[in-house]
Amino acid sequence: MRFNLLGPLEAFSHDDPVGLGGFNQRATAGFLLLHANEVVPTSKLLHALWGYDTPATSRKMVQNAVSGLRKIIDRHAEPVGAVTLTTTAPGYRLTVADDHLDLWRFRRQVEAGRAELATGDKGAGLEKLRAALRLWRGPVLADLTEAGISWPELSAVAGLRMSVFEDYAQETLDRGGHQEILGELERMAAAEPTGERMCGLLMVALYRCGRQHDALAAYQRTRAALLDNFGLDPGHELRAVEVAVLNQDPSLALDAEPRWRRTISRPAGVHRCERITAGRGAARRSGTLTHRRRHP
Repeated sequence: MRFNLLGPLEAFSHDDPVGLGGFNQRATAGFLLLHANEVVPTSKLLHALWGYDTPATSRKMVQNAVSGLRKIIDRHAEPVGAVTLTTTAPGYRLTVADDHLDLWRFRRQVEAGRAELATGDKGAGLEKLRAALRLWRGPVLADLTEAGISWPELSAVAGLRMSVFEDYAQETLDRGGHQEILGELERMAAAEPTGERMCGLLMVALYRCGRQHDALAAYQRTRAALLDNFGLDPGHELRAVEVAVLNQDPSLALDAEPRWRRTISRPAGVHRCERITAGRGAARRSGTLTHRRRHP
């Protein structure tokens, strides 16, 4: 039995879809899968399903959901033992064998791709990142979030996807693929309006496609989103890209582009980055963002 989280929740036995029941069962399955092979305390599961407004019968409803899921798993799990759902104090553990969960396949592909990029095998690394991103069918657990579920674990997985896409886009730009990646960058930037690294990559791609005005418009959209959501101006790295675009700086050329080295863990929605620029007229390496101008 296989499970897919990277999009609407899916379950398969061989290639046949398996229904997981009603909303409570599906939400229980989704949360346990996000914590696969871990013991999830009942209290944590209750909070995930109902927040602080827990109904009096919530524990019984969780027990019923787990019982229903266990029957489905016992009926469809092959080979035997590849997927098990057990009651383990202080809660439940959904054990999933290797390669039976798309989230794990995604993470393995990403680790392999980044390792190959680090050793200089750019083509193979880029292909592995591309294969990892192809596993996504939409937002993680899209059917549950559409019904109102909002868990921190979903934001963490979505953030990992965004970081991987940014790495993939950067390597594609390095190889001169600005036209190839532009459409995807525009879609991902629209989904992450406060993402500074994403905006910087989009600006470079637009500029190289001869769309200087659109590159500057992308900067203004991200600046407005940061102000509206957090009362912050863009960091100096993204402002440096704006100045480079305004001045048609040679640092934006293929052989000397602004380089966003990594994405650092940040509060929800706020991107903090390091950037390296090379070539004539480019700014020197900047350190981790530590100060941001805040608007009242």
